[in-house]
Amino acid sequence: MRIPPVLAILTAVCVLIAPASASAEWRRAESPQFIVYSTGSERALRDYVQKLETFDRILRQRLRLRQGEPAVRKFPIYLVEGRRGLAEVFPGLNRDIAGIYSAAEEDIFATAIRNGDDDIMLHEYTHHFMFQNAPGSYPGWLVEGFAEYHATARISEGRVEIGRYSEARASWLVNSPWIPLEELLSKRPGEVRRGTHQSTYYPVAWLLTHWFLSDAGRRTQLQTYVEAVAAGGDPVEAMEQSTGLTLDQLRGALRSYMRERIQITRYTAEFREVEITVTTLPASADDLLLIGQRLKVGVPQDQRLATAEEVRRLAARHPDDPFAMLQLGHAELHFGDPDAGEAVLTRLLEREPENVEALQLLATRFMKLATEAQDARPLLNRARGYLARANAINDSDYYTLLLLGETRRGASNYPNDNDIATWAFAFEAAPQLAATRLGYASVLMLVDRFDDAITLLQPLATSPHGGGAADAAQTMLELAESRRPPLTEAEIEAAVEAGEDQPEDGEDTEQTPTPPA
Repeated sequence: MRIPPVLAILTAVCVLIAPASASAEWRRAESPQFIVYSTGSERALRDYVQKLETFDRILRQRLRLRQGEPAVRKFPIYLVEGRRGLAEVFPGLNRDIAGIYSAAEEDIFATAIRNGDDDIMLHEYTHHFMFQNAPGSYPGWLVEGFAEYHATARISEGRVEIGRYSEARASWLVNSPWIPLEELLSKRPGEVRRGTHQSTYYPVAWLLTHWFLSDAGRRTQLQTYVEAVAAGGDPVEAMEQSTGLTLDQLRGALRSYMRERIQITRYTAEFREVEITVTTLPASADDLLLIGQRLKVGVPQDQRLATAEEVRRLAARHPDDPFAMLQLGHAELHFGDPDAGEAVLTRLLEREPENVEALQLLATRFMKLATEAQDARPLLNRARGYLARANAINDSDYYTLLLLGETRRGASNYPNDNDIATWAFAFEAAPQLAATRLGYASVLMLVDRFDDAITLLQPLATSPHGGGAADAAQTMLELAESRRPPLTEAEIEAAVEAGEDQPEDGEDTEQTPTPPA
């Protein structure tokens, strides 16, 4: 099963678009929580990663999480040269797009313009962090408001400021009619009609979040509100009851708060530098690193043959280079000649027997063949053999676990205890991914653990950027609440596809239109 990638796209008001370098040396920086790829200077790369690590610590401190915990999965970020670099991963982007967060089955990562505005990356990392470390069902406005609140963090040596305002967001608040609070509280961003209401969704969500978090008593009210909504309460009634204010009074309180001095939380401390390892990637990365990510997030049907041909051309510049072989095998397997892709990946494994990505790709090859065969068992067994090798190398790789779970669907004893554990581990490693959440919820429902499934499904069903996956989760949630069997794999895929919106209009796109003067 392939869940279409969920793209959370944040557009910037102004983007400096620099031409992509014809030949650039890619570096990879690895820290306790991040893996960052960039063509910039090593010093600038190290400084950027240190800043991210400081931001991660601040989030952990604010959520009262333990510091120094090893990452379940380090978060990959690709810093690119201008919009052309973004388009190498996501062709056909709007010119104003400055950063993208992608949660696809094959990878969960972010791409941003190097030397651009940090707000975009910090916003998206806050979403990623919350899914990983603060599981729960939160209203859409709070999900976005919390990310907006932290996105404007200013981090310098020994000093962090949280809660600053974005000039673009502030301009909408000052100069435009606000979205009605009834609409803000009850709808996801994609459900808000286009126009002024959509334009002020994020600014008002930010202001409401800021108002709650700036006062200890209001923070308690916010907790009461979140618990009431999670329990199924009406979001408008829950807001009025938790705050003791009507919506008109709340709107007035927000306007007064906006006119007063917005409170900024400041931290002054010695932030210990973390250890960062920087390596230089092979020359093949100059040609194939970004298009390799394009292969992971998916390519439109009418572009697949052209993409495969492009990868062939680029890989030919680097014969017998392992990284080039991996990308060539991937492109051939999914978009070109699958037999050729299998042959390339088989040769790669002869050279690098522990190449986890090659093992996963070959497993998908035989899983697909199994769907077309009268007797799928030998092909699925071969796929499981590759996945067992990958799991022995890295037993916490969510994609390996996801594929293992999928190979077991349809078996006479599915799901057994091992199947449930496999899906549980996959979900724990990648709770941001719709496929792991829906897959785990499905097996829980099959063994009558409906309450556990409901807990899993609620965050996706209310996700501001869930798209079709959120629709599928909502349907599954209703089935779980009525103690009925889950959707089948085919029904999940149909629900996801039916609910997918186009990026320019859908809830997977966070727009920042040019604010009024």
